[in-house]
Formats: sequence, C-alpha cells, structure tokens
Amino acid sequence: MAAEGNVPKIFPSSHKTVVILDHSPFMSEPCGQTVDFDILPKQSRAAPGIIPLAPLAKSLWTCTVEAASEYARVVYDVYPPRSRDKLLKFVITDTEARPLNSWVEEEQSLSNVLQGLAVVGPPSESDDAENCSVMHGLAMAVESLCEGSEKQLEHKASLADPEEPVVNKGRVVCITTVKSQGHIQMLEECMQEAIVQHNKIAEAADKLPITHCELVLIHTVPVGADNNIQDEPNKEVSSLLSCEVHSVHSGRHIAAKLALLVQKHFHLTSTTITGIPMKEEQNASTSANYDVEILHSKDAHIEILKMGSTSQGYDSSGFACSKDSFGRETVILKWCTPKTNIIELHYCTGAYRITPADVNSRPSSCLTNFLLNGRAVMLEQPRKSGSKVISHMLASHGGEIFLHCLGTGRSPLEDPPSISEGTGGRVTDYRITDYGDFMKENRLMPFPVPQEGHILPAKEATAVLERTTRYWPLVISDTIIFNMASHIDPLPTLITKAELTEDEVVECQKSIYHLVGMESRSEPLPIPAMGTRGKGPKRDEQYRQMWAELDTLLRAHASTSVNHQKVLECLQEIRRPAEEAKESSRKAGKKEEVVVKEERVMTEQSTAELAWQEIQRYKAMSERERSDFEVGNTNNDHFRHRQQTEVSSPPIKKLKTSLEDSQGKQQGGPPSLLAIWTSRINSKYASRHCEFAGRLTAEGNKAELYVNLNKDSTNGTSDKPTSVKQEKRGP
Repeated sequence: MAAEGNVPKIFPSSHKTVVILDHSPFMSEPCGQTVDFDILPKQSRAAPGIIPLAPLAKSLWTCTVEAASEYARVVYDVYPPRSRDKLLKFVITDTEARPLNSWVEEEQSLSNVLQGLAVVGPPSESDDAENCSVMHGLAMAVESLCEGSEKQLEHKASLADPEEPVVNKGRVVCITTVKSQGHIQMLEECMQEAIVQHNKIAEAADKLPITHCELVLIHTVPVGADNNIQDEPNKEVSSLLSCEVHSVHSGRHIAAKLALLVQKHFHLTSTTITGIPMKEEQNASTSANYDVEILHSKDAHIEILKMGSTSQGYDSSGFACSKDSFGRETVILKWCTPKTNIIELHYCTGAYRITPADVNSRPSSCLTNFLLNGRAVMLEQPRKSGSKVISHMLASHGGEIFLHCLGTGRSPLEDPPSISEGTGGRVTDYRITDYGDFMKENRLMPFPVPQEGHILPAKEATAVLERTTRYWPLVISDTIIFNMASHIDPLPTLITKAELTEDEVVECQKSIYHLVGMESRSEPLPIPAMGTRGKGPKRDEQYRQMWAELDTLLRAHASTSVNHQKVLECLQEIRRPAEEAKESSRKAGKKEEVVVKEERVMTEQSTAELAWQEIQRYKAMSERERSDFEVGNTNNDHFRHRQQTEVSSPPIKKLKTSLEDSQGKQQGGPPSLLAIWTSRINSKYASRHCEFAGRLTAEGNKAELYVNLNKDSTNGTSDKPTSVKQEKRGP
C-alpha cells in the first residue's frame, strides 16, 4: 500500500512517446510533390537567354523528418522539458535500431533530436533492403518504455512498499511503409510478443513493466501512388496492446496528419486569431489584416467545447469555429483593438502555453515578437448574435507566451450579488433568516472513526437533510404555517425527527387544537403582506390554505414512523366534521336547485297543456259560440266556468298600478325625497279630480256597467246583437 499522504499516481500514455522513423532505402524515393525553387518572377523567366530552374522534389525521408520534427516542436513548446510531463524519444530503424535521445531531461529538446538526425543522414539506395526491418525499432521502443522516466522513478522511490507496481503506459508512433494487411498483423504480433518478453525481463531487472501500450502505425506512400491500405480505428489487440492504422500520402498530407495526431495525443486544440493588423513590407504606410493559428491545451476552451459544435461555422452557443480540408477544427477569436499593458490586472481563470501552428510564417513571427516585447492583446468571441465578449488574452511571461482565459461572468473580487439577481429574478421575499437557521442546524463537525454496527455520520446527516427538506418552501409568500411559528410550535420541529415519543405526539396534537380554537374565535392569521396585492384573501380562505398546507406537511412525514401517522390522523379527525358539514350543505344546495328546476318545468308544462286545451275547445265551438266568445258575451259564462274548473291555472300576480306602489313606498325609517314628492303630487291632483257619478252611487265604490243588459236578454231580445250585425253587413 502507498504511504499515508501519498496519492497513487497514474502516468498516462502521453507521458512517454517513442517515435520510430523508417530509414530503409524505400524512404529515399521522391515524395511526388514538387517545390518550385526558381525565385525569379515569371516575367523575367520569359526573357531570352534565361533558363528556368527545374522544380525540386523532396524524398519520403525528408517529408517524414519534417513532419516528425514539427510534431516534436509542438510538444516541447507547449510542455517544456523542465516540466518532465511529456517526454519524446526518437528511434531510427533500418538494419538495426538506433536511439537519438533518452528520457533524461537534458536530452529532451528539439535541437538534440535534429542533431541526431543530421548525424544519421538520409537513407542510401545502396543499402540492403532485405535486412532493413521496422521490427528492430519496435523491439527497441518496447525496451525504452520499460525504462522509467525521472518522475516515475521518483514516485517509485516514495512508495512505502517497493513491491507495489507503478502504472506504466506509453505510446509508439511508427512512420513506415507496409506491404499489406498481413504485414500489419505481423507487426502487431511482433509488438505483442516483445511486450510480454520485456515485461518478464523488467520484473527481474528492476525495471517498469508495461501496463498498456498504444501502437500508431502511419503508412506513407508518394503522392499519386496507389494506396491499398485502409485506415483502421483504435482496436484492442490484447489487454497490453492497442493498435490503430493511418494511411496517408507523403508531402503536405503527412505533415497535416501528424499535426492532427499531436492534438489528439497531447490534449491540444487549435485557435485562429483573426483581424491582426500588420504593415506591409513593400508599403509601410498601409496595413492589412492577417490570421494566425496557434496550438495550446484544450482546457483553455473547456467552456466552449462543452457546448458542442454545429454546422454553418458556429457552435450551439454562437461561437465561431471552422474546419480545414484535413478535418482539423479551430476556434476563431478576433483581435480586439484596445490593447493593454501586461501589468494591468485581469480576472483570469487559467493560463496555457501556446505555440504557432506555422512557426516560419511572417504573421506568426510578427505576433510573437509583438507579444515578447511586453504587450498584451485582448481577444473577443465573434458571435452570431449579441454583444461581443472578451474571453481571452495573449501575454508573455519569462519569454514564453500564454493564452489567458478571462472570466466572462461575475468575478469573486467584486461585491457579492444581490439575492434578487439570482435565479429567482425579482423575487426578494426569500426565507433568508430561516435558511440561515437551517444551515446552522445542519453543520458538519469532525467525528472519530465510528465503531462497527454504528451508522456513519455522513449517512445520518444525509438522512436528516432528507427529512428536513421534504417540505421546505423557499419564499415567504408561499407558506402560512412557517410564518406563524408562535402559534404552531413545536409541531414543525418535532415532525422532522426520525422518532416521536408519546409526549411529543401530544405536543403536536396540542398545536393542532390551538389552530382549531383560533379558527372558532375567527382570529386573523399572521400572514405577511409581502408578495400580495390589494386586501388579500378572506379569512375563511386563509384558514383553508393553512389547513391544506398543514396537511401537506404531515403527509410528507407520515411514513417516517407510526407516531407520525398518529399526528396526521389527529388532523384528519378534526377536519372531518367540517368537511362533512360543507359537503352536506353543498348537497342540500344542489337538491334545492333540482326542486326549483322541477317546479319550473311543471309550471311550464301546465301552462302549455292549458293553452293546448283552449285551442282544442275553440276548434270544437259552433259559429255562434265563437262569435259570442270573441265579443265577450256573458252567455258563455258556463263555458268559461267549465274551463276554469277543469284546469286550475296558477294565480295571477297583482300588478302595481301606481308610482307609489313601485317607487314611493318605504319599508321603514324616515320617508325619502321621492316619497314626499309623490304624496304631494297625489294630493294636489286628487283635489282637482271629478269622480265618476256611477261610482259615487254604487256600493263598495264599484259601479256596475250595462245594468239593463241582462233584462233585455230575459225578455226574448237575445237576437238583437245578431240583427245588428246583419244590418251592419248590409249595403
């Protein structure tokens, strides 16, 4: 086991990388991509007497060395050798394998690698191609991975148990030319056997056995040549070895492939700085905008990479990004005109070393020199919409250039934000005091190692938090019972306990009975005025909300124990009579509505039946009866009497015939102005009115009209009305 205080350290595959370069005679062939060496302009070439120079063609070896050296330059720039985090070792293989450097810090530099390549020289066509094999290099690569780096050896020495294994992973990048798929399988088997054999030797020779190795085979052929080897993704050959195959043409294609692999192997990403103003060499008075691509750790864009990328040049959050023809993705940042000095303080969340993707270009050289002179450049994100956001800064420290990530949100150096600026927006009536008490009650304290059979303090604290937060409103206006602590205590505190005693159950029931007494006395509830407009809900509605909230609280804790269930049952028994009374009154009201509706329907039906019977009787009348009915002759009284006796119609309401009956009457109290005015008008017009003479002489103030009508009908003159009608019909 590791000593106390030492954290077991795992060295990733990128900690040690072996680069194998094939030095066989085949690598001396031309790459198939020419370079125009003639520096004269085209107009001068066309002049007579000038013979243009023939274009040059690099060999496969030259293209491989350039791509591999660029691979090493990026690693050494971003991860300097003094950090001893990312180590490279170059191996040349032909008839034998020869290392160019070791894992020692002094030999981890690009200049040391280039010197070794210069000593080796280009491959010769006269070498024996049959004896040249890349297997020599693979065997040396496995042997090199078994050698511990300085950090690994220091970690092993710090372990309390020398027998404890150190996790030793590595990667092998082999640039060669394979003949077929069978050749690739043979190389995989050779690599697997070499790892097994060297692990056995490493255990006896006090070296580090290989835990896992990644083999990256890069098959390269001249540009335009047939390429029958297909790319293969990373596959597990065994528990000790994984392999992937990349098939590319030489020239600029292999350089782009290694530039893509170095980002993948060492957790790097690309950023393109656009809109850099630079003066032209030919005309110093004018300037043009250039773009410079830089490489750095992917952690510098961790917030952007979380968003994911989409098409149309923008990711899902609106940040600009693009891809080149080789599939490399780059994040675009725009040069910001306001430049600042390096001594100014900025809220920075991280700083990462950078290296130009094309170190020999003029824009990269100008930007590097500008930053090394002590200047800092602000970079903004060109968004698809919205205002610009300055998210990064370029500055140099100690002769090295760093990309600084600036905080785009609120800085902890500023004043703390108001609670109204949080997730709730304009909500300001949070239960801040109650939340402070809640934090104090749930503080964690150091605790000795618990004995066997005891609950761990962390689990017990989690259980307390779970019970306490089953019902805990955040806003004052969302709760009633927590705003009336003096009336309901100690129920909210006791109900959150894991167990309730009988005495505590009685205390909770007393709190419930106290609320019932308050409701019976119609006492107002202490509801705060925050978050409400106007007068607020009525008293009955407030008590209804309070009982509903209390029921929610007790139901949330009813499953904790049997005594918790008793408290809930107490509330339900108390509220059951009130609910039953409301239910019965509700049902009685519904019954009354049904009775009224039935009476109304019966009245309508009786009226309709009466009208229908009258129509039937009218149709059954003779011509004379119809004429007498229309004139209103009293001889039809027997018919009307029979009609009234057969069907009893509902009584007719008495109509109001005077203004006094409808408006002037007073039901009590002093007379109104309208009553006084009405009585005055009535008395005034009563003095001017002449009463009908017949009413004055009649009994009961009612005069009988047509007194002699009945006498004429008894004397046999009943035909007179008919004769009168006949006379009226004559001409």
